[in-house]
Amino acid sequence: MLNDENATPRPGRPVGHGPAERPAPQFRLDSTEFAADPHRAYAAMRGRGPLVPIELAPGVPATLVIGYQAAMQILGDEARFPADPRRWERNAPADCPVTPMLGYRQNALRTAGVEHTRYRRTLSDALDTVNLHSVHHAAARAAEGLINSFCEAGAADLRMDYAFPLTFRVLSELMGFPEEAASAAYQGMAAMLEGVGAEEGQQRFIEALLGVVEQKRERPGDDLTSRLLAHPEGLDPMEMVNQAALLFSAGTEPTCNLILNALLLLMADEQYGGDVLSGAMDTRDAIDEVLFEDPPLANFCMTYPRQPQLVGDVWLPADQPVVISLAACNNDPNVVGGDRKGNRSHLAWGVGPHACPAQPLAQTITRQAIDLLLDALPDIRPKVPAQQLRWRTGQFHRALVALPVVFPACPPMRLT
Repeated sequence: MLNDENATPRPGRPVGHGPAERPAPQFRLDSTEFAADPHRAYAAMRGRGPLVPIELAPGVPATLVIGYQAAMQILGDEARFPADPRRWERNAPADCPVTPMLGYRQNALRTAGVEHTRYRRTLSDALDTVNLHSVHHAAARAAEGLINSFCEAGAADLRMDYAFPLTFRVLSELMGFPEEAASAAYQGMAAMLEGVGAEEGQQRFIEALLGVVEQKRERPGDDLTSRLLAHPEGLDPMEMVNQAALLFSAGTEPTCNLILNALLLLMADEQYGGDVLSGAMDTRDAIDEVLFEDPPLANFCMTYPRQPQLVGDVWLPADQPVVISLAACNNDPNVVGGDRKGNRSHLAWGVGPHACPAQPLAQTITRQAIDLLLDALPDIRPKVPAQQLRWRTGQFHRALVALPVVFPACPPMRLT
């Protein structure tokens, strides 16, 4: 490893993208082909080793980590691999479509060192106040109302009729967001994730959250936004917006997609679906299988080395994003093997100082959403074969466009 920015790098293979280095990367993560079958792309990458040069967008080089051990090394070493992107951002193209996702934020995700510790403390302290029993009941109330809104029809799109509104309602309630502000924030966040109108989406997102923060400053309530405002660290308005943005964005879109990906597994895979319905397997085991195979944030946990860093026999360039492919690392042939039931060694929640602090919250919402839907509609199945379902493009997420289902129609019921 290097400790001196002026030190001469030891011999090793470059993974950079300069003119004297390796050929231009062959892999793009923002294509419809990648979205349709990312595991095929990961398999094609493996011939290049655990560190692969990619483009996150045209002219935006990065390194994708597809090896489990390399990922563990990088995620556990904040000194060499900080999550602060400011040096990269200064040299990024002015119209870079991924800057809204990768750029600097005053929150626990996009900072390092003392700054990260401060934001992480405020976030963790606020989350520690969340009563998971209350979340369980909030998710149940939302699930019951949504299921009863479509159960008589015998068909639904589980994305827009169930998973999205459920997570949206529960997180909006937890955060204390009025419906209009929450809707504007979500639309902005979705644009950032998909890279379409990302800059405008980012502005819409910030404006919506600024309005909520100001409302809560004047009229605090029993919600996470108010608790962040009352924290002894004394966050300023933009720090508050960035912390609230992280909580809301991490709680809605990824949780929604985790619910959908798990439901698809349970409906399309007879072994998993049958075992969960019969009680032979806990829902959490099915969720963990999805977190191994198709985590909702498939490529994430970005770091930005400030100087060239040697990982194995490969030099990673300075001031260029290093993106962990959580999906590829989880399925690294060098570590995968045997029955994964009860195995929670996947990287879907991150590892190290930036690991997700809201795992219990997301797990509670996801399990409740799945259990209540399958209890109410045990014969539910996809309307089309799983291979015909479409996946949303985007470098970072694994997200279905829709999940149309059919089931025997039934009258509204009491589920809780």
